Amino acid sequence: MGLLSFVKDAGAKLFGKEEEKTASDKEKNDALINHINRFNLRTEGVNAILRGSTVILEGKVDTLQEKNRIVMAAGNIKGIDAVDDRVLVEEQIEKEPETQFYTVVSGDYLSKIAKKVYGNANKYNIIFEANRPMLEDPDKIYPGQVLVIPSLD
Repeated sequence: MGLLSFVKDAGAKLFGKEEEKTASDKEKNDALINHINRFNLRTEGVNAILRGSTVILEGKVDTLQEKNRIVMAAGNIKGIDAVDDRVLVEEQIEKEPETQFYTVVSGDYLSKIAKKVYGNANKYNIIFEANRPMLEDPDKIYPGQVLVIPSLD
């Protein structure tokens, strides 16, 4: 929980330039929820509110993985520079390790990131799976995108 930073000029677009200027707060919030829902994430217990360039997420989810995916979907949107994560995990049977995040830079690819964070480039698939369904292909990442880096434990 807390405030997570994202690169404002990177990510998916919710609106064109003209639409963004004329969209009401309700239309922006609806577009935000629709964007998150397009990844087939369980968002029934989560509210997302857009305040300027910050997304406020509140509610409860079943797992830390669901929470991380919702946060990544909300933050990797062009024009968003922060996500205020107030989402609670309903039940944690075991204490899960704290989540790490990684911001992609030019020249990065998943195996290079895996080598950097795990010491083994062949573990790129762990990062890919943790960021599905936002990532549809391990070769399609972009500078400024924020990725979840799961613990190997």
